[in-house]
Amino acid sequence: MSTAAGSVVLDVEGTASPPRDNGELVFAEPWESRAFGMAVTLADAGAVTWDAFRERLIARIRRWEAEHGVDDPSFRYYLCWLGALEDLLVESGEIGRGDVVSRSSILASRPVGYDHADADAHGHGHGH
Repeated sequence: MSTAAGSVVLDVEGTASPPRDNGELVFAEPWESRAFGMAVTLADAGAVTWDAFRERLIARIRRWEAEHGVDDPSFRYYLCWLGALEDLLVESGEIGRGDVVSRSSILASRPVGYDHADADAHGHGHGH
């Protein structure tokens, strides 16, 4: 990925290239699309640089491949993506490592479907 005129442009090949099916991005679980959106939004807003994020993503993927092998079927691209985003935010001082752990624990303790319960009075599946 690179930035062009303030917007993120995805790599279509190479280590940092996200999973695709017929040219469309593929997310196996809802949290993956949220992690994707967080990184893109932060880059578009200028809170992080896309190049810095991309470098950390490539490093995370290479570290995983070195530990598990390139063809290990348990590889999860968006775990590397989220880890790279966390690394960048911690390194920049935007958030502390302890904050990442505590917020992750809170989010992980939510019941399945927490964000997508039955539609509320506003016509969407969460209360506010």
